[in-house]
Amino acid sequence: MDTNAKTRHTSYVLPACPVEATLELIGGKWKGIVLYYLLDGRLRFSELKRKIGCVTQRMLTKQLRELESTGLVNRIVYAEVPPRVEYELTEQGQSLQPILIALKQWGEERGLTLLKNRTPID
Repeated sequence: MDTNAKTRHTSYVLPACPVEATLELIGGKWKGIVLYYLLDGRLRFSELKRKIGCVTQRMLTKQLRELESTGLVNRIVYAEVPPRVEYELTEQGQSLQPILIALKQWGEERGLTLLKNRTPID
């Protein structure tokens, strides 16, 4: 979902669900993973892509741009040849640390088992 163009609500003032607003900012297949890997500090694009593994360059670029536009990730460009770009969490992005760690722990304790035991959908 391109969060820059579409939102589910025009306003997130209650009664719109704050959980939905949060998931709109960090939801999707790759954003949570990007945020998790950036918890350890700055990473170059290629390092981030290598850590994630199966994400395409185009999709990773798109997700990073969306995270940057929402103020969760900071893009640092160095005036070097060849150009060097690094990504880091902003203060707002860092505030997601307890949530991301809790998601990781839940995944270790329950998520992997649930995925292993799920029944196929016809």
